[in-house]
Amino acid sequence: MSILLALDASSSACSAALLRRRPDAADELISRFALTPREHTRRLLPMVDEVLADAGVRPAELDAIAYGHGPGSFTGLRIAAGAAQGLAYGLDRPLIGVSTLAALALGAHRRHGFRCLATALDARMGEIYVAAWDCAQGLPAPLLDEAVMAPERLRLPAGHDGQAWVGVGSGWNLLSQMSAEVQAGVDQSLPEMEAAAAEMALLAMPTLEEGRGLPAHLAQPVYLRNEVAWKKMNAGEVK
Repeated sequence: MSILLALDASSSACSAALLRRRPDAADELISRFALTPREHTRRLLPMVDEVLADAGVRPAELDAIAYGHGPGSFTGLRIAAGAAQGLAYGLDRPLIGVSTLAALALGAHRRHGFRCLATALDARMGEIYVAAWDCAQGLPAPLLDEAVMAPERLRLPAGHDGQAWVGVGSGWNLLSQMSAEVQAGVDQSLPEMEAAAAEMALLAMPTLEEGRGLPAHLAQPVYLRNEVAWKKMNAGEVK
């Protein structure tokens, strides 16, 4: 049996989730989620306590801690990374960072069954954080690597079995600034959707089971944007 705790504060939402996986039973997923702008510091750890209590799990029984490592709000990412790091240090457990853009894709797939998803977050400064995914196998497989770019530079990957693209995340509030090709290629958008720890737990579990968690001191938020040079990347420069 594997037990994993996930937490996230990368956006206006704050969330925590516990995933218990048994080899001979269905997964048990318990979560808390709330839109709490500017209250993450106060709300995050109480949410952790609530999911542990609901699951009847003591902190010492956890096998790993997962957290939303970004991209997203600079302050929120640091809050989540700090909380996850503190728990991992105290329990001597590995840490697993999870992409907020991948969590957005998985959330839309789980709730609505969408397959081809372009996740985008408003990065401010006239840019978006963006990636594209195919959820044909249940979990999001990357089709466009995560990058930060101006909305008008976005180009969606071509040809995916005739599947329509669905845009997810706050970056799609900037749809009018995107190219005519992108606007025509996106069947619908869900700009109000936020990443959640429940999907982060599901994304992190394979990493735990493969023994690929990291030591607590290696926890690092992923900003995509270079904080010193504010380096910009266009679709042709995605690494």
